[in-house]
Amino acid sequence: MTPETHAPVASPAEPATEASPQPSPPSENEAPRDNSFNIPLHPLRLRDPLCWLAAGWRDFRRAPLIGMFYGLCFMLMGWALLGVFKHAPIYTLALSAGFLLMGPFLCLGLYRVSMKLEMGEPPRLLDSLLAWNQRLSQIAIFGGVLLILEMIWGRAALIVFAVSFDGMPDFAGSISKLLDPQNASFIVAYLAVGAIFAGLIYAISVISIPMLLAREADAVTAGLTSLRLVLSQPLVMLFWGFLITVGVVLALLPGFAGLVIVGPILGHASWHAYRAAVHD
Repeated sequence: MTPETHAPVASPAEPATEASPQPSPPSENEAPRDNSFNIPLHPLRLRDPLCWLAAGWRDFRRAPLIGMFYGLCFMLMGWALLGVFKHAPIYTLALSAGFLLMGPFLCLGLYRVSMKLEMGEPPRLLDSLLAWNQRLSQIAIFGGVLLILEMIWGRAALIVFAVSFDGMPDFAGSISKLLDPQNASFIVAYLAVGAIFAGLIYAISVISIPMLLAREADAVTAGLTSLRLVLSQPLVMLFWGFLITVGVVLALLPGFAGLVIVGPILGHASWHAYRAAVHD
């Protein structure tokens, strides 16, 4: 009898081992995360700062009440600064200069107004007052950095006075000493200290706050991008700093009253400086 032949029984297939998903490589079209070195900057012309002022004047005319509100705030802050520090003239001089250089931070609401006008939307005062709420953490970090620089500047200026004179003069006495040719070494040292801190604050802040408002960038990236702009195009940015300084000084002469008009114009113009310099 022939033995039955049976077909070999196939063993049950083992379950296939599921491969762990591999991370997909970044797409070539995916935009890299912002950092201070991959944000392109536009080449600027020497006459561009005048165009920024003209654009700032147009924005002020389109929203004059909001602009004058901020200008009035600047004037009142100037009065308060002189009142609080009238018994410490050296701090008044340093902090006044620093206060003026902190314009990009203080003009945040004006940047918001210019942004709305650029988008074709009507600006509102309440919306401009709450502009900081969108990027609170990064703006607070940057404001803290500026505050620390202001404090160091004031301390350095105090040291210059202390090593140059026996005591601290009153406000009138400090002005007379600044203007006395016999104190040439003190004048040179004081102006040198002021120039270093003023230049540093200006360089890291000239477009930083508008940049924080306009795009998803951190405070370090914004500050370094501003510094890169100043170092890469120094003539244009020095001219812009000169125009800001002249405008503010002239606005201070009639008891800070000129800031009611000049302050908002410079604030709006700073927004246009950012838009002209940084490629979005």
